[in-house]
Amino acid sequence: MNRLQYETSPYLNQHASNPVDWYPWGSEAFQKADVEDKPVFLSVGYSTCHWCHVMAHESFEDAQVARLLNENFVCVKVDKEERPDIDSIYMSACMALTGSGGWPMTIIMDHTGKPFFAGTYFPKTRRYGTPGLIDVLEAVSQKWKKEKRALLDSAGQITAYLNTPRASKKAPASADVLCEQAASYFEATFDPQYGGFGRAPKFPCPHNLLFLLALYEAGGNDSYRLMTEKTLEQMARGGIFDHIGFGFSRYSTDEQWLIPHFEKMLYDNALLLMAYAKAYLVTGNPQYRNIAEKIVIYLKREMTNQDGGFYAAQDADSNGVEGKYYAWMPDEVIAVLGEHEGAAFNKAYGITSVGNFEGKSIPNQIHLPKPDESFSEEVAKLYEYRKTRTTLHRDDKILTAWNALIIAALADCAVAFGDHQHLDMAKRAIEFIEAKLCENGRLFASWRNGRRSESGFLDDYAFTIYALLRMYYASPDEEYLSRAKALAHQTIADFFDNEIGGFYLYGNTGEELILRPKESYDGAIPSGNSVMAMNLIWLSLLTADREFEATLDRHLPFMNAQAAEVPGGHSFYLYSQLQREFPGRKITVVLSDSLERESVKRRLQGKGWVVILDDEKEGYRLKDGKTTFYVCENQACLPPVNELIV
Repeated sequence: MNRLQYETSPYLNQHASNPVDWYPWGSEAFQKADVEDKPVFLSVGYSTCHWCHVMAHESFEDAQVARLLNENFVCVKVDKEERPDIDSIYMSACMALTGSGGWPMTIIMDHTGKPFFAGTYFPKTRRYGTPGLIDVLEAVSQKWKKEKRALLDSAGQITAYLNTPRASKKAPASADVLCEQAASYFEATFDPQYGGFGRAPKFPCPHNLLFLLALYEAGGNDSYRLMTEKTLEQMARGGIFDHIGFGFSRYSTDEQWLIPHFEKMLYDNALLLMAYAKAYLVTGNPQYRNIAEKIVIYLKREMTNQDGGFYAAQDADSNGVEGKYYAWMPDEVIAVLGEHEGAAFNKAYGITSVGNFEGKSIPNQIHLPKPDESFSEEVAKLYEYRKTRTTLHRDDKILTAWNALIIAALADCAVAFGDHQHLDMAKRAIEFIEAKLCENGRLFASWRNGRRSESGFLDDYAFTIYALLRMYYASPDEEYLSRAKALAHQTIADFFDNEIGGFYLYGNTGEELILRPKESYDGAIPSGNSVMAMNLIWLSLLTADREFEATLDRHLPFMNAQAAEVPGGHSFYLYSQLQREFPGRKITVVLSDSLERESVKRRLQGKGWVVILDDEKEGYRLKDGKTTFYVCENQACLPPVNELIV
């Protein structure tokens, strides 16, 4: 066993028995590299990553590869989910050097952390034109011994390039223009047959759909709603949705949403839960509520810690085989359900003897004219049977940022569906974060088996603030707003760049690395900078604290410049700008008797942004000496009233 056996990360634990002499990221490894004059071999991945498993089995469990690594390198393993700062920096290097990125990520660098070689997955030996890891290791080892100075010079140049500010090539544009450009991009890349945007592989990116729905609500073209609905409906029919156990996989390998990349990530299901809840709120279509409720069922029975936190992910592989847990044969279904019910189920869910995935079938309803929901008892039986077939690894660390997304999504469900069970789940998760992942007002990034990992990153703070504000919207408890305000002040103090705007990925007290990145791109998950824009907009609306508005004024020019480069890649940021222009209903209540507070809060749950005042303030006074309601919606205010119909 190597040093990884002592780490909290399931990914690092998976490599603890490798013959490779792995180190976790830290000073011990880099000091060893310095003293022994060796380059550092960095491997970054996560525990539910299929190709990470493949490279581990082919290379890191192999004695020949281990000997080359141990003799010539100091080897470091990093879980990208525990250390998004390290992942971000070296992914930038990988993209700069190779033009692409992904996991597992392979970096070779000097003892100061400056990279000179980058790549992703390498087979053990050369295959289909791809160099083998053995080839790479031998070549780098020889060059280190004979041409070390050239490698160090290259590392210095690469690091200098990464630290060079990138001037925008686009002229400054207003948020309105950026929204129009993003909408045009989505219209141009929309797949009218199967929904989604662009070609395979297709990722859900639900924040794109939230943006389009918000654009539609703001008076935009009906096509924005139709694109969203088509995408949500087709994803729910495809194999990317688990029709047996519920929840969504990470992405589809084909244009139809049929064959998924089978790992299930907490953040995808959180964002999709938001999108389906919002679509139900906008359209009233019960199909969207049905899918949202199934996601919640999945979260409850497979992803919830006994204390209320949510686990990170489930693996794509079972017993070393990708998708084995999810694929079916017709005879197997019939054996569980019986001849008649089994045959009907197979027909409804496209399970055939030919199969659609390596000779087996992924259940789906793409072929049906409309979804068939008449098999709930059969689905329940197959779910129980499936659990007995094979095991499915779960990454059981609890990440603050991803838990915050689930909390926000559950709050949105409570508003959309009027169901308090969602608020109860969200409250337990908030309590978990407060108890396990917070100390003296500061957040930590992850928790597992009683141990916390690194201090929190921007996403941890930004997403937690967002979750608290969504909870405040769903249930106007002043404690949520107070906590959001405190965390926002902490985030501004620790992460904000007062010179040119934008929030850094790691704070002032974080480990100093070769680069201090700012991430703005809304990829598989919204960026912390985009979410902070939304947070500052809402906090400016709800509080009289001028720091929030002043910070927002400095943040927006930075974000507009970033979004101008790729408007369609900044959909959550543009969603925040629509919220700024159309913030929805704000209800300010002046109480005549503080005893009314709780009844007013219950009555106004989920009805808008609620501010409750115990005393009269400038602009807000009692009418006729009774509790008074002031309602403003999207820059238009109504006269004060003593009775509010909501």
